[in-house]
Amino acid sequence: MPLLAGIRVLDLTNVLAGPFCCYQLAVQGADVIKVEMPGTGDLARILGTDPALNKTLMGTSFLAQNASKRSVTINLKSAQGREVFNRLLATADVLVENFRPGVMDRLGLGYEVLSRQHPRLVYCAISGFGQDGPLRDNPAYDQIVQGMSGVMSVTGDEKSAPLRVGYPVADTIGGLTAAFAISSALVRRGKTGAGDFIDVSMLEAILSTMGWQVSNCLIGGITPKPMGNENMTASPSGTYATGDGLLNIAANKQEQFEALARLIGRPDLIDDPRFKDREDRLTRRYQLKGEIEQALQAKSAKEWAALFNAEGVPAGEVLSVPEILAHPQVAARNFISRFEASPGVDRPVAVVRSGFRLASGDPQATFPPPLLGADTQSILGEIGYSDADIEALQRAKAI
Repeated sequence: MPLLAGIRVLDLTNVLAGPFCCYQLAVQGADVIKVEMPGTGDLARILGTDPALNKTLMGTSFLAQNASKRSVTINLKSAQGREVFNRLLATADVLVENFRPGVMDRLGLGYEVLSRQHPRLVYCAISGFGQDGPLRDNPAYDQIVQGMSGVMSVTGDEKSAPLRVGYPVADTIGGLTAAFAISSALVRRGKTGAGDFIDVSMLEAILSTMGWQVSNCLIGGITPKPMGNENMTASPSGTYATGDGLLNIAANKQEQFEALARLIGRPDLIDDPRFKDREDRLTRRYQLKGEIEQALQAKSAKEWAALFNAEGVPAGEVLSVPEILAHPQVAARNFISRFEASPGVDRPVAVVRSGFRLASGDPQATFPPPLLGADTQSILGEIGYSDADIEALQRAKAI
């Protein structure tokens, strides 16, 4: 049985943090119903690198995190639409939204109202800065949060920083944080019967992952600085040029450094007074890097990685996204789910599952992302609406 079998989630979210959260719940077996605005739906439906898919409201950005969800279109600004929503909500365990603070309250669908009617409801609100505080009303996008959180200040090197992380890390961590909080709240609800309100701040979510940088500032009184591909805690540890390709090496322990020196044919580095102790190597990290890179020219990154790992020295090639997706390790772990046929899409759709496996069966998407409103008729039928009722709601533009 899937971990979240029997749990129904109403996904009122757009673009990334919220949809990513609900996708994590969907691949764990929750019945996720995506509640979208008629006609337009999730903004991610028109986002992506393929204009043809954007035109069909099935953009690649949408496809990435909406498999195993059903789509119903409801106009929450309509009184009749809100009535439909409330009827659907009576069947749900979880509601997730990422509107600006106050929007759901203005619709009469805020937690204070809903929790009185549905005390078991787990309500999760995801926003850039949280439901209170001086920035609560500010619009927040991933890049804004990356910049304000300090992430950009420690990304890159002295010349390139501040630099944006190459994917929407704040949105993604915000979504993961929300999924974790929802799962925890459901566990407690199973014991107490009480729901809860979860207030996820993307800013706080990403700050909570910056433990070392934050503690160096709060406890050590040190302002973290960008170090590019170097490791602030150890040397040799970073990215190195080889005879063919770049190689990450993390020889963080003394025995790993000594093994590395022998493997590259430079055992003299072990007793070299410049690099003998850990602090010496940190102080002269770039001198040591030059010595190592010179020796690494003898082989490719792939060859060195195999040699180092076989001897207990952590190392890995620096790969592109296509290269890692085609890697035997990813294939061996069945990390990618593929749908040969997907509605509204003229090609197979491949999506990634969650980053964990289970002995009882891997969590994964079981059906492809939905067309906008594809399940409106069937879902409304499930909660008691007749075909005539549904036609009337359509004429009233409530769905």
